Amino acid sequence: MPASMDPLQFAYRHNRSTDDAIAHLLHTILTHLDKGRGNYVKMLFVDYSSAFNTIVPFLLTTKLEDLGLHTSLCDWISNFLTDRPQSVQVGNCVSSTLTLSTGAPHGCVLSLLLYSLYTYDCTATSSSTIIVKFADDTVVMGLISDNDQRAYLEEIKHLENWCQENNLLLNISKTKDLIVDCSKKQERHYQPVKISGTTVERVPWRSHLAGPVLVLPHQLPGKEGSSASLPPQTPKRLQTALEAPSRTVKQRVMRSAERITHMELPDLQTIYYKRCQTKARRIVKDPTHPNNRLFSLLRSGKRFRSLKTKTEKLKRSFFPQAIWALNQGN
Repeated sequence: MPASMDPLQFAYRHNRSTDDAIAHLLHTILTHLDKGRGNYVKMLFVDYSSAFNTIVPFLLTTKLEDLGLHTSLCDWISNFLTDRPQSVQVGNCVSSTLTLSTGAPHGCVLSLLLYSLYTYDCTATSSSTIIVKFADDTVVMGLISDNDQRAYLEEIKHLENWCQENNLLLNISKTKDLIVDCSKKQERHYQPVKISGTTVERVPWRSHLAGPVLVLPHQLPGKEGSSASLPPQTPKRLQTALEAPSRTVKQRVMRSAERITHMELPDLQTIYYKRCQTKARRIVKDPTHPNNRLFSLLRSGKRFRSLKTKTEKLKRSFFPQAIWALNQGN
């Protein structure tokens, strides 16, 4: 991937995942709320109509050249996407052939990467707004202070214009507006989000601390290498219980799982911090990761600097706990 690629595009890149995108979103939210009592966050969860079918080869070629790709490679990709014959076969019946010069072929691994490159310039234009992407899943985030929503609303207008210029169509019915506001003392007037004159539906924020999730297969090893067969409904029940916010409930389910599988399972907190350490070490080794800056060493060079936090919610978010886990490991 080119060095000038948008760092907040998390899809189809080394050491990036949905976990990274979600952790970045949640940490940004909690950090902004932690800075001031009157702060809140507005988010627009964007849905595009047939996003991968909208790529215009000419526009893509221009963007690839701006990213520094070699001209011959850009021409090869343009040729690959232009005048593509396409037909549909059902059984022994084959449809007539159409020639397409827009979009990317379905089922082609390269198509996913090309879309990420095509949208690399869809980035925030204000210091108080952020655009996070995972392929075509896009979130526009506004960090609101003093109830000033102008930058956030202007960012959405900019996104509208960008979509028109790049042949992308916003699916307004599936696009959602969400507000994260922990203030209970004052009532606010939230300006509705409108796209092309249509008001975007606002959905409620549901906040809970998500612990580690363990997916259990139907067949687990039992005593002395034997296979313990679980009833079909058991893995689903275990998964539902493990996703519950109560740690006590999760531990109880873990003990039940031990009895069913005849295996000793590690403590949930141990699993969580081990995963924190693993992910944190990967981020520390990757200077291009958008959250690498959060891990800074103290003068001793042996321990990482703890993040300054005021609220308990921010203390319990991933990155403060990941730094603590790394320091414990050191």
